[in-house]
Amino acid sequence: MTQQQRYGKLIGASLGPGDPELITRRAWAALQSGARWLYPVKKAEESSYALAIVERGGIAVPADAVELVFPMTRDAELLAKAWARAATQTVELLASGRDLVFLVEGDASTFATFGHLARVVRELAPEVEVETIPGVSSFAAAAASADVTLAEEDETFAIIPAAYGVEVINHLLDEFDTLALLKVKPLLDEVIDLLEGRELLATSVFIEKVGSPEERIVRDVASLKGEKVNYLSLLLVQNPKRVRGELRRGCRKRQVAAVA
Repeated sequence: MTQQQRYGKLIGASLGPGDPELITRRAWAALQSGARWLYPVKKAEESSYALAIVERGGIAVPADAVELVFPMTRDAELLAKAWARAATQTVELLASGRDLVFLVEGDASTFATFGHLARVVRELAPEVEVETIPGVSSFAAAAASADVTLAEEDETFAIIPAAYGVEVINHLLDEFDTLALLKVKPLLDEVIDLLEGRELLATSVFIEKVGSPEERIVRDVASLKGEKVNYLSLLLVQNPKRVRGELRRGCRKRQVAAVA
């Protein structure tokens, strides 16, 4: 009888967006559990932002930590090859029976590499157990650093990549009280023009590399026009003039039975 392959567990450890003090106790324990580390890089032998968060926290990087390359490209063929290579490498490592902990900047379930990696790994080896450790998202940390309340009581809040374009952003400003616009670098000038036209610059704030030693908060958002900002940047935009619809409060009243 052939013995069934025993795989280690794949753990996505959310580290928060930059400040090692935002690493949860659960993620901290996973990092020191004896599981082998995996960490993402954009190019082979390049520095890893996720790994730097842990290093700032004072945990020594294990000698057998493994980098996985996820190139920053829109080339579908190159991306597909990179994902397949990373997933295959991960499955091969899991086949030793040892757990793997994948380092994730921010939160592993929000615009993160881990979800895609875990999905492809499961396609290759459905029996692999996956655990996701939640963490602090970039927009939540940015709101705290900038002293911005994302939503109060009945207010609405949306998170979108700025790449959807100014037409979509313009529409959502009428639907939500607060927008978190992620990855604003390519469209920053266009977004600034939109906010200026809608008189929302005063209620907008730009945050770059939140939680890291290079964190930058800019409230004079218009001053950023023409500047090449970091990829790890976002905008929090509030629309205090938004017209809200009527809310249905409490439980729906029971219909009174008709008297026969």
